[in-house]
Amino acid sequence: MLPRLRVAGRFDLTVAAGTCVAITGPSGSGKSRLLRLVADLDPQDCGVFLDGVGCAAMPAPEWRRRVAYVAAESAWWAEDVAAHFPDLAPAGRLAAEFGLRPDLMAAPVRHLSSGERQRLALIRALLNRPAVLLLDEPTAALDAATTLRAETVLRRCLAAGTAILLVTHNLDQAARMATRHLVMRDGRLSE
Repeated sequence: MLPRLRVAGRFDLTVAAGTCVAITGPSGSGKSRLLRLVADLDPQDCGVFLDGVGCAAMPAPEWRRRVAYVAAESAWWAEDVAAHFPDLAPAGRLAAEFGLRPDLMAAPVRHLSSGERQRLALIRALLNRPAVLLLDEPTAALDAATTLRAETVLRRCLAAGTAILLVTHNLDQAARMATRHLVMRDGRLSE
């Protein structure tokens, strides 16, 4: 079944399989909060559905595996990178595609740059093969060439049917990645 994410209530938004919806807007307008609501990380009283199944009808761990949220600053719960990846081989292959050195998989998290942490957080989410990716400024700490490299991997996910809801301040990235571009101002979405 192809993924289809639908948010209804204050927002009426559908993200179909293989499409990317970009959300831009000023800082503090509610973009990240929207992603957290969809990810079931913040309380919400709207309806969020994946393939017609409501968020409330699915166990939270299952929802968060299928609807993966990658924060602008992802959490790291262990000192070493390797502890965050149950299987290092596929993580290492994806790391190479993101332009990361193989030795980073054995590095302490505290030695990573913010760009390395961002790419590793993306890899962590991608390894679960989610139906939907909720991405909050996923390339903000990356240079232009590395951003394009990350976008190549994300476009492959789109081609495989993953739906992406992308929050970005990079209008060029929104134009490159998105099939639909929305702007959030004062907690409201518009085309």
